[in-house]
Amino acid sequence: MNRVQIFITAVLLFSIQCFSACNVNDELEPPAFVKPLPDITPTPYNINYPTGLLWPRLKIPANNPLTVEGVALGKKLFYDNILSADNTISCSSCHAQGFSFSDSKKFSFGVNGQLGIRNAMPLFNLGWFEDPTLVKGGHGFFWDGRISTLENQVLAPIEDPREMNQNLAALEKELRAHAEYPALFKKAFGTDSITTRLIMFAIAQFERTLISGNAKFDQFKRGEVQLSESELRGLTLYTTEGADCFHCHGNDRSPFFTDFKFHNNGLDSIPTDLGLGGITGRAEDMGLFKTPSLRNLSFSAPYMHDGRFKTIEEVIEFYNSGTKNGPTTDLNIIKNHPKGGLNLSPQDKLDLIAFLKTLDDYSYISDIRFGK
Repeated sequence: MNRVQIFITAVLLFSIQCFSACNVNDELEPPAFVKPLPDITPTPYNINYPTGLLWPRLKIPANNPLTVEGVALGKKLFYDNILSADNTISCSSCHAQGFSFSDSKKFSFGVNGQLGIRNAMPLFNLGWFEDPTLVKGGHGFFWDGRISTLENQVLAPIEDPREMNQNLAALEKELRAHAEYPALFKKAFGTDSITTRLIMFAIAQFERTLISGNAKFDQFKRGEVQLSESELRGLTLYTTEGADCFHCHGNDRSPFFTDFKFHNNGLDSIPTDLGLGGITGRAEDMGLFKTPSLRNLSFSAPYMHDGRFKTIEEVIEFYNSGTKNGPTTDLNIIKNHPKGGLNLSPQDKLDLIAFLKTLDDYSYISDIRFGK
């Protein structure tokens, strides 16, 4: 076989494996609006947006407005093992606040010791990943972009046999029989009914409040602190062809530090995980993965969709000298550096890492509004 034939064969084999292992690619219809009962008036939840950068306002779905009661219910569900088939794990088992709502593992363990196939992404600023002005094609969530809304994203780990492996009808029954949940659902949604859609609504509401925007760099943009000389040199490397980060992670005027797109960053010549291509089936999407935000990197190791790099230093060295060309490797990232890497000096690497650490938001990982 030639190189192209090998690649196509790998694509087909992995597609079969991926689609047989996952049952969450198809999204539900948009949930219907739930009109509260006359005697129930949920309290509107007001978001305090960070300042100092250009933070656009969230596009909150009209059928799931944020309320104090809905967010509180979503938070309780997020931390409750009741969501898993054997009541042993919760959303927070793989998304712990101290790790920027990731879990510090290469792959997470689900019920019955099942091992996941991709690294658990950190959770913050999620509400913008369903904004069609930022995210093209509706590919907002998960490494492969298979889900477009936070509501539908909620069901993926609950149903996934490698994660919570929960039967939704059984979950509804268990919540209805619970001592606390019927009253909490009634407060949040004005109904005695507990349905899968309302579970989705509540957790999505909580997740939309997980906003991180108080890192040292944010404070610098607000004029509250100064960056060190090393951090400023790192910022220059970030925003120029020196380190070439900005092509995928945006410039220093955007608050997100991601372009919301998908790229093949040269991890492998022939990808064994198809990423976005496994969802769209298009050859040009094979091996492309969602660009993660660079915020909170110090808390969210290991890195990449497969967790192959344990430290930020390893990631920098990969881009400096370890990238590989393949059929879908991104032109701006890899092929723009024909000598095989960025050719950063030891001091350049230190400066770049110093800047990246200014994106760590220590207040986020300790904010009691988000903790258990």
